[in-house]
Amino acid sequence: MMKIYLKLVFISTLLFACSSGGDDTPPELPVSENKKPTIPTLVYPTNNLLCIDNTLEFSWNISSDPDGDAITYNIEVSKDNQFSTIDFTTSSTLTKHTFTLEKGIAYYWRVQATDSKNESNGFSSIFNLYTEGIGLSNHLPFSPELVGPILNATETEGTITLEWKGSDTDGDPLTYDVYFDENNPPTTLVSENQIEQTLNVNTTLDKSYYWKVIVKDDKGGESIGQIWGFSTN
Repeated sequence: MMKIYLKLVFISTLLFACSSGGDDTPPELPVSENKKPTIPTLVYPTNNLLCIDNTLEFSWNISSDPDGDAITYNIEVSKDNQFSTIDFTTSSTLTKHTFTLEKGIAYYWRVQATDSKNESNGFSSIFNLYTEGIGLSNHLPFSPELVGPILNATETEGTITLEWKGSDTDGDPLTYDVYFDENNPPTTLVSENQIEQTLNVNTTLDKSYYWKVIVKDDKGGESIGQIWGFSTN
């Protein structure tokens, strides 16, 4: 009788061991997150450069990728500092590329690094350049660059500070005309011939506002900026 009892205990223990330890599936290994490449820094043409030759070799510093992934660079050149239209572009594994641009034109350029997993940290900063025209004694100012409010941002009602940045390849002194209202495009001239690159405007709740800046140099040259907008809550 005792032998039968011991056999039953042994079989029960064996069955329990098999049922509790029979899963041989290895644990899942954590998937490592892809790390994005660094943002390129622009080298040439330098910012605000007046280029005598309109065939230019654009160059930038190499980006690094923490995972060691292959990197492709996308360069964009535009006559519009918002890059709504792209006049010249290419993708390359090199850190330089040559374009032949039009003469007597203000251009803006930037570069983006993308790894082999199609991940990117975004575009570089934007550089301006001006290609020398034939017989030009004065070059138009560059289009103003938006500083704030951020394009299409939602701001708290009240006094809002409009801020932009102007530049001129000739180094001429600049003045600004500012248009601001609820129309798109804005038609109300709220400040004329101001030197400062900021302007405070009053806003009310739940409205959409639009504004633009015209940059003028002291030789009669002027550039009309893009239309920027924001809303209030």
